Amino acid sequence: MCSSTIQKYGNNPISIQWTVVRGDTAVLTVDFFENDETTGFDCTGWTYEATSYDTNGGVLDQLTTTATNHSVTITAPASTTLNWGNAYKSVVAELPFDLQVNIPAVGENTIWTPIIGTITVIGDITPGGSL
Repeated sequence: MCSSTIQKYGNNPISIQWTVVRGDTAVLTVDFFENDETTGFDCTGWTYEATSYDTNGGVLDQLTTTATNHSVTITAPASTTLNWGNAYKSVVAELPFDLQVNIPAVGENTIWTPIIGTITVIGDITPGGSL
């Protein structure tokens, strides 16, 4: 994603589809690599924010982000996914989401959105949290 000699933040974001089951905890891990695609890119000091948007209800849900030195894990807790979609059918909602990175820099920080996508929510049959 990033070049070790010329860092090109702001390139076109990757578009992904993240499938989750309503009422379940969902986790997505994003790794950042050097051009050799095996060495982890040093992301020390980067901060992350991930948000989903329910177009039907007009609700923004803040997703939890947990960072390491070359990756970030995005978590949608069960308490949040429980409210995504309704009815008992295969796909109950499709929510746009993104991951935004704040990269410290001299002067003005760089804001970069490396991932945009859709969360496809599959309907559950067993009510969430009943186990």
